[in-house]
Amino acid sequence: MIISPCIKGSSRKGGLLTTGIHGEIDKQRPLSTKPRLDKRGSLPRRSNPLLSAGPPARAGVSPQALTGFSIAILAMSTYCGYLYTSYQRDVEQSRYLQVPEDVSDRFNQIARSYDSAVDLGERLMRLGRRRKQLVRMARGDILEVSCGTGRNMKYYQLGERRGVDEKGKANVHGCRSLTFVDLSPDMIDIARKKFETLYPNFRKVSFIAQDAREVGPSFYLKGKSAPAKPIVLQSASNTVSWTTSQPYFDTILETMGLCSTPDPVGLLRHLELITEPERGQILLLEHGRSHYDWLNNILDNLAAAHADRYGCWWNRDIGKIVEESGLEIVEIKRWHLGTTWRVILRPNSHRQERDERVSK
Repeated sequence: MIISPCIKGSSRKGGLLTTGIHGEIDKQRPLSTKPRLDKRGSLPRRSNPLLSAGPPARAGVSPQALTGFSIAILAMSTYCGYLYTSYQRDVEQSRYLQVPEDVSDRFNQIARSYDSAVDLGERLMRLGRRRKQLVRMARGDILEVSCGTGRNMKYYQLGERRGVDEKGKANVHGCRSLTFVDLSPDMIDIARKKFETLYPNFRKVSFIAQDAREVGPSFYLKGKSAPAKPIVLQSASNTVSWTTSQPYFDTILETMGLCSTPDPVGLLRHLELITEPERGQILLLEHGRSHYDWLNNILDNLAAAHADRYGCWWNRDIGKIVEESGLEIVEIKRWHLGTTWRVILRPNSHRQERDERVSK
């Protein structure tokens, strides 16, 4: 290639460099493709973007976050210390307390503050969800014993309707009638007011201040099923607006009640007598002993103080009570380290057959 004599320069052609000065042609040599190295044998920083960018910045913890974390740790430590101190005080108190087995009189004392006292704990344990699941199983003529202030009230489905059960068989859903029973007149009054606010137009409902062991026929022979006669509900108050004409209830429901009755086994046996024998159910949601011995020790140590304050023996063995009652166990489920029990019972069909043979 010839370069004009008046031009100095260079040109690339096919990877070869050709230079010319005043018409002379230089020797052709291939271009080098290797980057130039500095004196230390490394690439210049401008040729290496990773080096020129510098090391990545490390994310540090802000002083505000450290302060907040420290405050949280201090608060948790203080709260744990408070719990431990309270536990030791209550254990010491329980050692010297003489608490009767029947502590039901406490409920009149705490009736007005009961909902606010238990609300936070039930929210944290999501007991509202457990209550709703249990109540939605109820159907037909329903008796709720130990109803307290009516914490199950908002979960009832009023009005009877026909449908199918989980096995595809024809079944009745919803409530035909409701009867609420509790030993505390003050708590029954609170429950009644709640119901009237939620369901002002429902008429087949009664509120009875009575021992649940006395609900039912006025008499029955020992060792025999209840006679087929209308259930009689007795009450000294004027809370009775309707009574069932059936000899049995289709569903009997109790939540957190076995802990407060002096004879839980006797109560279950009595409820069996007034439960419809073919398809009737007794639905329980209770708290009691745990799966774990260490937790049972805590419950035992605090049982007397808790019963004296709240009218509840929270260390009862629900499984043992159910077994001794002799009812047929349909289901038992447990949550919260085993302290929350859901139990579904039926009248014992073998005992009914035995009673029929005895009556002949």
